[in-house]
Amino acid sequence: MIQIDTSLTPQVLVPVCRRLFEVSAGKIRRLQARWDSSRGSPVFTWAGEYTTRGWTEWTQGFQFGSAILQFDATGDEEFLQMGRDATVKWMAPHVSHTGVHDHGFNNVSTYGNLLRLMNEGRIAESEWERNFYELALKLSGAVQAARWTAVAPDLGYVYSFNGPQSLFSDTIRSMRALVMSWQLGHKFMGEGDRQIDLLGRALQHAESTARWNVWFGNGRDSYDERGRVAHESIFNLNDKAYRCPSTQQGYSPFSTWTRGQAWILCGFAEQLEFFLTLDEAALEPHGGKEKWIARFRETAEAAAEHFIANTPTDGIPYWDTGAPGLVHLGDWRNAPAQIDNDHEPVDTSAGVISAQGLLRLGRITRGEQGARYTAAGLTVARSILSEPCLSTDTTHEGLILHSIYHRPNGWDYIPPGSRIPKGESSQWGDYHARELALLIQRMADGQDLRFFL
Repeated sequence: MIQIDTSLTPQVLVPVCRRLFEVSAGKIRRLQARWDSSRGSPVFTWAGEYTTRGWTEWTQGFQFGSAILQFDATGDEEFLQMGRDATVKWMAPHVSHTGVHDHGFNNVSTYGNLLRLMNEGRIAESEWERNFYELALKLSGAVQAARWTAVAPDLGYVYSFNGPQSLFSDTIRSMRALVMSWQLGHKFMGEGDRQIDLLGRALQHAESTARWNVWFGNGRDSYDERGRVAHESIFNLNDKAYRCPSTQQGYSPFSTWTRGQAWILCGFAEQLEFFLTLDEAALEPHGGKEKWIARFRETAEAAAEHFIANTPTDGIPYWDTGAPGLVHLGDWRNAPAQIDNDHEPVDTSAGVISAQGLLRLGRITRGEQGARYTAAGLTVARSILSEPCLSTDTTHEGLILHSIYHRPNGWDYIPPGSRIPKGESSQWGDYHARELALLIQRMADGQDLRFFL
């Protein structure tokens, strides 16, 4: 269980965040100078050097979005130009990509961040540039929403790259693309010029994810732990029935892959922030604002409590809470994470994503519970944004060490003399570490960092 340090404040961690961005600058420059984007996207490091490997191009937005976040945090125009130029040159295929569930990762991290900076007055107002970003985001949300499996008249989901039968926990963060398109007033048209409700699809997807990918410890879930998460749910497309939990990157469908849980925690918390800002009239056709606020809060809090209870005391999670080698690590929940063990790796990328979710949930939760979530997020951030997780070695291209990509497929680098992967980085881990550090800096200044308008 995380040993939550209630003395921590965002102001206390500002030096940690500044140090991270000092290290980050060289990492971004090095990768930008070496990487040939025509080869595909950098995904994770192998012996300290970024390489491309995977099933889809889901990390390019993190690469260019990282440069944009670097500008946001430091004001260094070099990185704004780098991120803006790369977005124009390379990101258009991601806007029209019909084969993935990753539009929130790729397009909100690039076009979305640039539009946010313009809305905040951080970059100069430009009518054509604003229209360019808005058009990309309008279309991205519509393309993502078209990847749809209906399982009831008022229920469905954006399906994963595995096919129409597959609902991933990851995809809750791509609902940002749908609601941004909706906020921008886009009319998504289908057969017979029928308008498809982007906000409604985002809500239906969220409900499907909460209902089938998250356990609440009662009813259907009475046999299981509250807040446990399945990476994937499988449906029978003949009768639209839910069939079973599954996983692609976790240990089993009945254990919690911690990065999948992180997507749930962060995704539901940031969507909750968004829905709290809407007028009642916007949600009235979908059952009312109170209903959805309660559902998003219930889901985010369940995942938060499970993460806190099943993460080592320093806030650095192992890659899966049911991984079989954990039995050899003793009372691992009540000790600091053993990064250099011989049985199971930690996953810092799950940690930084979860930390952001905890901070966002803490900011919109009143009283002691909100303060507890905030302190828990800061506790995780202090551990992972600092050495030995922060990569200060200038020859290593990653920013945050000890990220795990795909343990079951054996895709992660195992250094000589080790039995498990360790010491490597990922684009999603590095991006979300930057986003987390920027959020903490904003909080210290009494400011927001949000994806929506």
